Amino acid sequence: QVQLVESGGGLVQPGGSLRLSCAASLSNFRLYTMNWYRQAPGKQREWVADILSGGSANYAHFVRGRFTISRDNAKNTVYLQMNSLQPEDTAVYYCNVQLVSSAYWGRGTQVTVSS
Repeated sequence: QVQLVESGGGLVQPGGSLRLSCAASLSNFRLYTMNWYRQAPGKQREWVADILSGGSANYAHFVRGRFTISRDNAKNTVYLQMNSLQPEDTAVYYCNVQLVSSAYWGRGTQVTVSS
């Protein structure tokens, strides 16, 4: 059974940084594209970034240049380094993997950007 556990969220001031982690219990983790999504209050969940098995990454336009996704295949973990955080980045951040059979989600970690 696939399990994804996010951590690293919290309260940060505008302009600050956080690093999120997602630990995955997933066989052959290194073979899968891993995603980060977020959902702000009253809004739909939106894709933030992904990292492919080979390590290349893609970003939503609203985080490009501020966020960096990375992975450690030895630890079955994907990270999201978030810099220059703004109040509009406030959301619950979710880790996701799409397998042939279905999509799996973690429970999320809350990120609040406020002074």
